[in-house]
Amino acid sequence: MGSLSLHPMKEIRVIVAGEHRPFVTELLDRVHASGYTIIGNISGKGHHGVREAHFMFSEQESLEMILTVVPEDKVEPILAGLRPIFERYSGFMYVADVAVSRQEYFGMKGGKP
Repeated sequence: MGSLSLHPMKEIRVIVAGEHRPFVTELLDRVHASGYTIIGNISGKGHHGVREAHFMFSEQESLEMILTVVPEDKVEPILAGLRPIFERYSGFMYVADVAVSRQEYFGMKGGKP
């Protein structure tokens, strides 16, 4: 068995109200992100104060984090697509450098998208 290699990618995390999850996931599908993870009912504190998870209420009333790992060339289209949501609603996102061991899981075969 060969040694494990790491390949540079970008991780994008988006925190939005649950009602905006379909907007974000449809955008990720349109840019052909190979997948994403959704973590629901999260709590936090930001510019709008404390926001607590409400397990008794609908998902649309809580905060959700959608995260994806993509090749660098997909970052700009995702940022452009998210712009309208952040111009109108609260929420945030960030992009981080990451390295993955199985690049074929992220739409990269042989180092090319």
